[in-house]
Amino acid sequence: MTQNILHVGIIQQHNTANIEDNRNRLALKMKELASQGAELIVNQELHDSIYFCQVESTDNCNLAVTIPSETTDFYSSLAKELGVVIVTSLFERRAPGLYHNTAVVFEKDGCIAGKYRKMHIPDDPAYYEKFYFTPGDLGFEPIDTSVGRLGVLVCWDQWYPEAARLMALRGAEILIYPTAIGWESSDTIDEQTRQREAWITIQRAHAVANGLPVISVNRVGHEPDPSGNTNGIQFWGSSFVTGPQGEFLYNAPSDAEAMDIIKIDMKRSENVRRWWPFLRDRRIEAYSKLTSRFID
Repeated sequence: MTQNILHVGIIQQHNTANIEDNRNRLALKMKELASQGAELIVNQELHDSIYFCQVESTDNCNLAVTIPSETTDFYSSLAKELGVVIVTSLFERRAPGLYHNTAVVFEKDGCIAGKYRKMHIPDDPAYYEKFYFTPGDLGFEPIDTSVGRLGVLVCWDQWYPEAARLMALRGAEILIYPTAIGWESSDTIDEQTRQREAWITIQRAHAVANGLPVISVNRVGHEPDPSGNTNGIQFWGSSFVTGPQGEFLYNAPSDAEAMDIIKIDMKRSENVRRWWPFLRDRRIEAYSKLTSRFID
């Protein structure tokens, strides 16, 4: 049975090329959050390293880790030591030349509760993820944990209402998005504002449409382009948590690291779905063409 109030810890961090330092700083923050009562801790996308997808280089494949591995052992031990559920985001080496962008969830006892492989893979300037990641093959399946049924998705997935809906239809009690998104330096201030607001709005809409809380945790700070072809990415932070009506429960800054604990009323979704019974009123018999690429 899902508890009433869930204490969620979020970590918005600036990363460098020093993986050990990134990981150790995360561990210290998770320990602090656990000491303050966090029961679930959510990390940003690909949190152990820099965002290496700014360039296409086979050398970066050396960053990938197997599951299980020493990396998963690190987070497993941390979850067990702290007695918390931890959502991580890893570069998974599944086989030689086969890699995924994978969220791994660790239960309070240190075991792997489940994993989700990112389904939607972008391929934009400075976000060359298709070079590294093959699309996920685990579907949109929530992960059962001691703190609830987690609908874990990753970054680019957050733009797709279908992904959020399918997680909701499978019984997810909360939607979680580890993220790495930022501004390209040549964009105007107005364009930067539009992009960030669109990112926030689409995820708030997922909360409203599905009557579920949403947790979105982004990285922050500037990361240079190793190729020197661009001025790098300024990750816009702005991690946030909403309730099931899209109401803000927490907003992180756009220009600084942040960690905090947010209280989420996990029983509120039941009432919201009674007031706004979107799932009841769906015309499922009329939606078959949603599986078409385009309708001419």
